[in-house]
Amino acid sequence: MGSLKELEVVLPDDVPAELPEVDLVEAEQEAASSPRARAFLTWSKRIAIAGWVVLAGLVIWGIQSGVLSSVSQLRAFLSDFGPAAPVIYSLIGASEAIFPVVPGSASIIAAPILFGPVVGFFAAYAATCLGSIAVFFLSRDVGQELLLARFKPATVERYLGWLEHRHFTRWFAIAIALPVAPDDLLCYLAGLSKMRPRTFIIIILLLKPWALLLYVFGVLALLERWIPWLAG
Repeated sequence: MGSLKELEVVLPDDVPAELPEVDLVEAEQEAASSPRARAFLTWSKRIAIAGWVVLAGLVIWGIQSGVLSSVSQLRAFLSDFGPAAPVIYSLIGASEAIFPVVPGSASIIAAPILFGPVVGFFAAYAATCLGSIAVFFLSRDVGQELLLARFKPATVERYLGWLEHRHFTRWFAIAIALPVAPDDLLCYLAGLSKMRPRTFIIIILLLKPWALLLYVFGVLALLERWIPWLAG
């Protein structure tokens, strides 16, 4: 998941002139008056705070116990849990798309470090696909007010008009295959579009692995190149 500015390179120059203007002020007022949007924000903040407390506790425990002294020690600890460890990771990673505690890219980057390249890739793939699909259906169920509650107004204003573009599905598919795309925002937008659920799921399942492969092997290459002592 990259910056929003980087995503702009895949968008054609002539599109903005075709897009309708979005009355963002009216949309924000609608979101602010939505009980479901307010409930989402409330629970999102509560879960984020609880997540940070739990994460801080785990880091302190890991340092004191020696589990975090190296990658090999951490992997050995996780291996004691068997298949349950990557499954739990995938579920937690998927929930990050809805209730972010840490940036989604951080959880994806952690997968190959925690489980190695093969298991790490499939754990990250499962987390990304589950989270994206959950966001799509949540956005479709709650509506535009959820998008406004989740992202900054300037971000929404920049991208909301794309929902009316006739090639939205095509550009969504291209962006999803790129490692720099803001996945969560794109999936929220897709939930508000006319895209069929089956089309969305196929795009996610078939195109997301390529960006994840770059993440997984890129992280391992950087780890080996710059901090090889950590892997020992």
